[in-house]
Parts: sequence; structure tokens; C-alpha cells
Amino acid sequence: MPALMIARVSVKDPDKFQDYVSKAGPTMAEFGGETMFRGKIDKYLTGDAPKHEITAIFKFPSVEKVEEWYASDAYQALIPSRDEAADFQFISYEMMG
Repeated sequence: MPALMIARVSVKDPDKFQDYVSKAGPTMAEFGGETMFRGKIDKYLTGDAPKHEITAIFKFPSVEKVEEWYASDAYQALIPSRDEAADFQFISYEMMG
């Protein structure tokens, strides 16, 4: 069953963030991951303001593929630069029906 991964991001260094994004995308593609949406918050319509400023949604063939991507050597090698660039929260969801 397909899966979505949502990334919530607070950028610390814009240049390092752009470098990380350019390298992370190809690692996802190897596991069938594709970017469905990436955007900055425009305004809050209700509720408390989140602590992140960017949200991205990625689609994978399965939750197993999300986990394989995250554990891959290629992605693990990017984690130090990711952590310098921004604070991330990744959440995976199995799509229903």
C-alpha cells in the first residue's frame, strides 16, 4: 500500500538547506519516493502557530520503502549536513483505502 512521508522543517542555514535538498531528492528516487508538495506557511487559519516554516509531502510505494530510504547508506551520509541546515521532523503514514 502506498505511503506518504511528511517533513516539517525549520531552516537554520538557507544555503546548507538548499544543498541538502539537492542531494536528498535523488536518494529518495532510488526507493520510489517522489515529491508531491513543498511549501512555506502562508498564514494560520486556526490553532496555534507551528514551530516549523516549511512542509513537504513525499509519496513512496510503501512504508517499507520509506524506512529503507531513511536507513540507506546514501541518506544516512546526509544526516550531518541535514542537521546543520535545519531542524526536521519526518512522519510516515500508510495510506488507507
